[in-house]
Amino acid sequence: MSENLQIDNLDRKILDIITKNARIPYLEVARECNVSGAAIHQRVQRLIRLGVIRGSEFKVDPVMVGFRTCAYIGIFLDYPGKYKEIVKKLNDIPEVIECHYTTGNYSLFIKVYSRDNEHLRLVLTDKIQTIAGITRTETLISLEESINRQIPVLSQ
Repeated sequence: MSENLQIDNLDRKILDIITKNARIPYLEVARECNVSGAAIHQRVQRLIRLGVIRGSEFKVDPVMVGFRTCAYIGIFLDYPGKYKEIVKKLNDIPEVIECHYTTGNYSLFIKVYSRDNEHLRLVLTDKIQTIAGITRTETLISLEESINRQIPVLSQ
């Protein structure tokens, strides 16, 4: 990356707008920022090139497609140095949607969506707990997702 990673106030304002609505037309962003559409396009392309913006995606509501149970699972490993191998195996389990290598009690902390509690039990017993190197797990079922948002970019 030869480009300087300078993020100015205009970049922050653009990021604030597009993280709230990734489908907003550049011309609408330009109007809100009082600059040209071409300037917005150039800025967004630069932010993508720099890795500040990592892709764009549609978010699917898990409940609407039949995945009603969200759980967080703390994973204990027999040898924490094996975490990369175990992460590769967890990546093959479609119900695992996030995985974090952490400090504290757990070596890994994952987020899982399942159709219901029975499906969660099967994911745990037949998929996760059968991975060599995992000694035990602790599962927390989410009762409600109260906050889900992007990192604020204007409040710096």
